[in-house]
Amino acid sequence: MIAWLTGFDAIALADHLAAGTTFEQFFAEASVNPHVSLITGSVCGVKVQEVEDPLMRNIRYLDKLVDELAQGKAMEKILRA
Repeated sequence: MIAWLTGFDAIALADHLAAGTTFEQFFAEASVNPHVSLITGSVCGVKVQEVEDPLMRNIRYLDKLVDELAQGKAMEKILRA
């Protein structure tokens, strides 16, 4: 799910975790999925598609995907396949 959003493979994700990468660095290096605009809805009362700051919007997209996974949504629906 994180790989779908960011374009990072498992090795790159592990490297970011080991390095303690900040969200700002993480998303600056990411190739955000071109279908990210299909992620809509609210997380903690905030509509992800209405967040103006690009970094915060990407963080909210990630929040939304994790929230959907936690709610038991099917992976093909989470990944907007």
